[in-house]
Amino acid sequence: MATKKPENMSFEATVDELDMLVEQLENGDLALDDALKKFERGIALARAGQHKLTEAEQKVSILLAKDDDAELEDFSPSEE
Repeated sequence: MATKKPENMSFEATVDELDMLVEQLENGDLALDDALKKFERGIALARAGQHKLTEAEQKVSILLAKDDDAELEDFSPSEE
């Protein structure tokens, strides 16, 4: 099964997969190599999820900072 890159997944799908990985790791039935691969995937998912949350917070801040007469403008997230 091919896995999607975390940055191409929805926030909800990222959280769902991260929950599944945590459950598998907590179960403790994985070989060390498999556990390390799942841990690495989990870190990538957590970072992508945090990035998505940060972007959403920025959008909300922009919307709340504008007055009712302000013109709409496109949001351009900063590239890291």
